[in-house]
Amino acid sequence: MTPDAAVQRLQEIIRTRHYSIRTEKSYSDYVRRFLTFHRNRDPMSLGPADVSAYLTFLAVKRQVAASTQNAALSAVLFLFRHVLKKPMGDLEDVIRAKRPEHLPVVLTREEVAAVLGQLKGTLALIAGLLYGSGLRIIECARLRVKDVDFSYRAVTVRDGKGQKDRVTMLPKPVELPLRDHLVRVKTLHQSDLAEGFGKVYLPFALARKYPNASEQWGWQYVFPSTRRSVDPRSGVTRRHHAGAKAIEKAVGRAVRAAEVHKHATPHTFRHSFATHLLEAGYDIRTVQELLGHKDLRTTMIYTHVLQRGGHAVQSPLNDLWIDPAWRGPGPRAPDVPGRPQTPWPVSAWAPSPSPSSGASPPPAR
Repeated sequence: MTPDAAVQRLQEIIRTRHYSIRTEKSYSDYVRRFLTFHRNRDPMSLGPADVSAYLTFLAVKRQVAASTQNAALSAVLFLFRHVLKKPMGDLEDVIRAKRPEHLPVVLTREEVAAVLGQLKGTLALIAGLLYGSGLRIIECARLRVKDVDFSYRAVTVRDGKGQKDRVTMLPKPVELPLRDHLVRVKTLHQSDLAEGFGKVYLPFALARKYPNASEQWGWQYVFPSTRRSVDPRSGVTRRHHAGAKAIEKAVGRAVRAAEVHKHATPHTFRHSFATHLLEAGYDIRTVQELLGHKDLRTTMIYTHVLQRGGHAVQSPLNDLWIDPAWRGPGPRAPDVPGRPQTPWPVSAWAPSPSPSSGASPPPAR
């Protein structure tokens, strides 16, 4: 079997299993790199030692993250198990990298408002749904008109992560702008139909089961792309949904413009959605259902966020206070209103007063 034949067979099996096109692209890319690393040898001649050598190369030479190493391993294991029909035994448990446990980045309500204030038009609507409904970026991009229920103020997520459906809320502030947006999208759809296009992608065999559904308004994307493109699988020219990259770049610019100095991405809105609901006293099981988490432990990471920082265990330094004269020269941050100010001895890390400042150290106690 040639490397190209192996990759082609891999793609066929992935489509048979109804995996997403993103998974297909990812697995194909990792498998091609694996085969290129071994100088395009016959895939049937490769074994566990070759897999281990490639993963070692990724970890030592390329210094990739644990998540990247595990993704490459999953793709290679899929190749051996389902394409080459060569089971790898316990290799997966032996060499799978341990992912570090990071707490999610969460924005405050004020930071969310500042970032949203930097976005306009369609991008503001998308960001409002990411935060107000707790959607993943790809779930928001794939929303169809029929899945937005204004009467119940609900959004139905179809075929989400793990191929599961769920229902979440439609934020009230988004309702009227979203209605106006859909009027413009419907005009665009009618224009496409007049030009001989207007057929949207339908998953699985729905296009054969319902031949006219792809042209119907209810099946159209809420956030369609600004231009038509060729479907990589079918070769049909159609208007796909908005791309995730454009949303990520727009949110990145908004974060910088709002002067929010956190590593915030579109997914940060989802983290903030969950954390703010828990802060408001909503049940963690309800939050789990809104997020679509299979395991409650995944949702509980946000309770760990709440238990960190100044809203949980209080630092003993909070009972003390630095004399303003010892905060150093130059610009100063504003004082926090409502915080008690009590005397505190000179700190070892406080700057020494300059002779011209006229400031004197606080009295010894």
